[in-house]
Amino acid sequence: MGSPTGFLEIERETPARRPVAVRINDWKDTYQDFADQSVCRQGARCMDCGVPFCQTGCPLNNIIPRWNDLIYRNRWKEAIRILHSTNNFPEFTGRVCPAPCEAACVLGINEPPVTIKVIERAIIDVAFREGWIKPESPAKRTGKTVAIIGSGPAGLAASQQLNRSGHHVTVYEKNDRIGGLLRYGIPDFKLEKNLLDRRIELMQAEGVVFATKSHVGVNISIEELRRSYDALLLCGGAEAPRDLKVPGRELKGIHFAMDFLKQQNIRNEGIVIDPNKEILATGKRVVILGGGDTGADCLGTSHRQKAVSVHQLEIMPKPPNERAASTPWPMWPLQLRTETAHEEGGVREWSVATVRFEGDNNGNVKKLHAVRVGPPPEFTPIAGSEFTMDVDLVLIAMGFSGPTKIGMLD
Repeated sequence: MGSPTGFLEIERETPARRPVAVRINDWKDTYQDFADQSVCRQGARCMDCGVPFCQTGCPLNNIIPRWNDLIYRNRWKEAIRILHSTNNFPEFTGRVCPAPCEAACVLGINEPPVTIKVIERAIIDVAFREGWIKPESPAKRTGKTVAIIGSGPAGLAASQQLNRSGHHVTVYEKNDRIGGLLRYGIPDFKLEKNLLDRRIELMQAEGVVFATKSHVGVNISIEELRRSYDALLLCGGAEAPRDLKVPGRELKGIHFAMDFLKQQNIRNEGIVIDPNKEILATGKRVVILGGGDTGADCLGTSHRQKAVSVHQLEIMPKPPNERAASTPWPMWPLQLRTETAHEEGGVREWSVATVRFEGDNNGNVKKLHAVRVGPPPEFTPIAGSEFTMDVDLVLIAMGFSGPTKIGMLD
């Protein structure tokens, strides 16, 4: 523990966000750079608890107290070694992870928790800046071959680990670029794609082979892969979106959130979208169905596309501003979360269920009919609370039901 009294003397500090009026006009990272010295000070707030609940709160079991202490002592190179021992891609998690570690931080019981996510991001950014991140090719090959289907976070992490263990690894991706959700699902204002490209180049230098436009079960048979490889690993992710089966769902202008987000990420890479298939919020009244992270991503994207108005509807009741008694520390708390996209504008409403859509004579969605509902699990409609909204674009962001069936699971 670097500073026994750091948590008493130092206030929590996080990187500043770029002004709303500036950032909604581009697709760059929302956050400004954070000085190395400020990160070191934040590391001093870690109490090096006897039972590190932050570590058990982390799905990767990152050894958080170790690298917090090292950063406080300005020992960045040792910190990246410890961080990389449990986390393949901290440049991704340090930007998009919801940070359950911070929700489990002991200091967070009665004070603002340690800025673990900020420190994690800083460690890897400094390591790349200083040139410490090099390709790590295996010293010896096993002669075994592995095919990994899917190049999202799971596929990339597995391919890196297996390749470094000495196996020959080929990653099959159905799209024309590598990255899966990281590439197509997360907006650039949360994860700039040059970070992804940088890591992919490193993995290629280590010996990982990537095969794009390779849709297993469609243009590549699973039987062929079984014959050609010693092992197969399915990393297709949970891409099947939950749909909303109400009257009018077939109208034009109602789309799944991921289709909307993917198109913008493709545009940002300089690829022109077919005008007949384009999904744009520009000049439109947008309604987002779903109050989670994907819904917030649609909100931020709609702002940048210059929507006329954006409403986000959620069927669940509004969470409390502070941790709910039903989710005591160190559990992941039920509480209201305001993302950067919410700071940029839009209206959020809770306890609302969509009843039906109404269109014009050309089959375009123009109205959304909804009703306010009671608490779960019944969500009983409240009599007399029905209302109608004018809409031009509806984005369904209600989560995912599992992997898609087309392809490798058929």
